[in-house]
This record gives sequence, structure tokens and C-alpha cells, in this order.
Amino acid sequence: MRIHRDAIAAALSGLLAVAALAGCGEATPGEGGAQAAKAGAKAGGGAPYVAAVGSSARAAGAHPVVEEAADPEEANSFPASGSIHHAAAATPAKAGEVAVAAGAPSDAEVREELRQMHAAQQSAQRTEHELLKPVPGGESIAGNGTIPIPASVPEAVQKVVAGANAIADFPYVFGGGHASFVDDAYDCSGSVSYALAAGGLLSAPETSGELESWGVAGPGRYITVYANAGHTYMYVDGILYDTAGRSGVYASRWQVGAVDNSGYVVRHWPEL
Repeated sequence: MRIHRDAIAAALSGLLAVAALAGCGEATPGEGGAQAAKAGAKAGGGAPYVAAVGSSARAAGAHPVVEEAADPEEANSFPASGSIHHAAAATPAKAGEVAVAAGAPSDAEVREELRQMHAAQQSAQRTEHELLKPVPGGESIAGNGTIPIPASVPEAVQKVVAGANAIADFPYVFGGGHASFVDDAYDCSGSVSYALAAGGLLSAPETSGELESWGVAGPGRYITVYANAGHTYMYVDGILYDTAGRSGVYASRWQVGAVDNSGYVVRHWPEL
């Protein structure tokens, strides 16, 4: 049977339109990430949409269809206007390489590791928190907006911190960082996705709703992701990384203090 070329083109167009839908909430499909959002995404509420894009290091099988809502924290994230521009980020060093957790350590190994690392880790965290000062107007850390890469944590965590540092001061644009990791602005889930990919813990950008099933349930020792249908953020080595609550358009996503975690699904990577 012959199939008309117009019918094939229409079908392909529909598939591409579905694949372009991603973000912390409702986004307008377009060329990519921040540019699409600047061109036509709604800044406020709107009807939910169904996103079936993204991939994580979850068990093999069909990717779930996730219903997304507009980001309720967008107004608190200093959303950038079309006149705001930033140089595009580089591709996360580990994007496309999904880390596989090693076998579970023995009880003796766990006890020894905890004995050696607990005091040093607590001391390092106290020192870091004492050095972090907020910028007026919000909770963003001062200075250049980055945090020191801790030495006493697994390499994957160090790389997540490095990835988060790389885009810490990028503007917030709804839908940014979803058509590609390489963008000039990032929304909440685009920001978290970029950092996790740098650590090899994610292979493609995910929406906040999709991050509800990233990794495994519960808080992590080093990295804990909080996600719901509209917003996501994370704590890395005890420090908050969030688009909401920043001090300005170019202020850091790393923030002093903590937020209310009520209403969020709690996830972490095995052994991290």
C-alpha cells in the first residue's frame, strides 16, 4: 500500500511537537530551551500539559507520561525578559554517561568509612556554611556565586557541584535548558538536570515532574532532590541549590539556609 507523503510529514511534525514540550511547567514548543520560552511561553499559570520526554538512570522500561503544571515559584525566581542575555553554557562534562552504582559495601566497610569521614565532613560543612553570606534581596550566596568543591565526597558529587557552579548565575527563563543542556538560561528543572548530568547521574534534561521518579526514594547522604509537578530543587552536601529565592537575575542558585520541603517528593541516587 502506498502512503501519501503529506500524511507522513504530518505525522512526523506531530511527533516533533510532542518531543519539544519540556520545562518546570507549561512551555511553548519551539527552537529550544530559553529561546522558545522567550518567544512564547506563558509566564504564569495555565492548563497542564502532558510531557513524555527526557530520560534518567531508572530501571529499563517505558518512560512514564508525566503531567506538568506551571512553576509556582517562577515569580520568585527573577524570570528574565527577552532583553536579558547570557553566554551559552558548555555541555555538562558527563552528559550522556549515566553512572552505575557499585555493589553495596559490607557492614564493616560502611562502619570504617563512617568512622573516618564523619568528623571531617561535619567540620567541612560547618566551615563552608560559616563562609557563605547572602546577597541582599534574597538568599543567594555572595562572591562569585559558586561554592568550593568539597574534597571529602565521592567524585560524582564533586562533579555535580562543578556543574551546578557552571550555571549558578545564569538567568531563569521558563523552559530553559530542556531542548538541550546547552542554553543561555535555565529554569528550575533545567538547572537541576544540568548539574546531575555533570555528575553522570542523568543523560537528558528532565522536567520537575519526571524528577519525581529520578533515582530512588528518600533523602541522600550527599545529594537530595525535591520535586513536584511544578518545581524542583536540591541540596548538595547540605547546601541549597534552587532558582526560587535568589537575590536577582544574575544571582547565584546556591543559597544560604533552607526552605520548607512540604509537598515535594524526596529522591536521591543510590549510595549518594
